[in-house]
Amino acid sequence: MNRVKKGDLDSLSPLFEKYHVKLYNFFLRMTRNQAISQDLTQNVFRRILSYRRSYNPEHAFRTWMYQIARNVHIDHMNQNKLLVSDYVEPEQFEYEQSSAVEDMEHSNRARALYEAFEMLSPDHKEILELSKFQDLKYREIALITGNSVTAIKVKVHRAINKLRELYFETV
Repeated sequence: MNRVKKGDLDSLSPLFEKYHVKLYNFFLRMTRNQAISQDLTQNVFRRILSYRRSYNPEHAFRTWMYQIARNVHIDHMNQNKLLVSDYVEPEQFEYEQSSAVEDMEHSNRARALYEAFEMLSPDHKEILELSKFQDLKYREIALITGNSVTAIKVKVHRAINKLRELYFETV
């Protein structure tokens, strides 16, 4: 990123290759819309180029990138409050033989978890997405969100408890 900051824009390609799928998945879980997720991923990299001079090498690139991604998502949500999802859950292929009953139970649990996740507030979704799906450390999430590490731990704990509560209501 230091080379990009100095004007070598071709140096952004390896960063794009490394992070675009993770960003796309982040947006897909947040928006449930494939086309919007692709657009938002591109918007993040556009903003990285636009704000490259503000990058501080003392902080991890990934943290800075997710801070931009979070802002892109917030901007999108503020501008488009009533969009409908086009997301279709991909079929999961199991390589082991299992009974129809086991398959149905697994499918029902997965559906209940998905429904519970969808009922979470946007703040809870975001904190779980960053901590559990994107594997960011609490310290990184604190930098991204502007909260303390302690506050992030509390928010993750509350989001998990809320998810657990909603899950058991739907089962």
